[in-house]
Amino acid sequence: QVQLVESGGGLVQAGGSLRLSCAASGRTLSVYNLGWVRQTQGKEREFVASITWTGGSTSYAYSVKGRFTISRDNAKNTVYLQMNSLNAEDTAVYYCAGRNILTYEYDSWGQGTQVTVSS
Repeated sequence: QVQLVESGGGLVQAGGSLRLSCAASGRTLSVYNLGWVRQTQGKEREFVASITWTGGSTSYAYSVKGRFTISRDNAKNTVYLQMNSLNAEDTAVYYCAGRNILTYEYDSWGQGTQVTVSS
């Protein structure tokens, strides 16, 4: 497993932007792809975006494609989620998640950061 710490959540008006950060640490970091998953109360966790640690290949949920951008800075062991054109449906707790490329399982999670979009 790797350790993940998110930051950057908060309250923003509809149409605004936020950037989330996820600081990663651990000896096995190179075998993890990192991504973002969000959850609203009473609903299951929803995949948002992911990025490979070495190749930089990205993937997005249809609902955020064109509005959100995931990126990483390997020198800082940090993954970012730039969120633009936010709307009320984006309100959720956002979790940074690590997927082990050997087991294909998400086995590392951050503590979550709240994003609230006011309409």
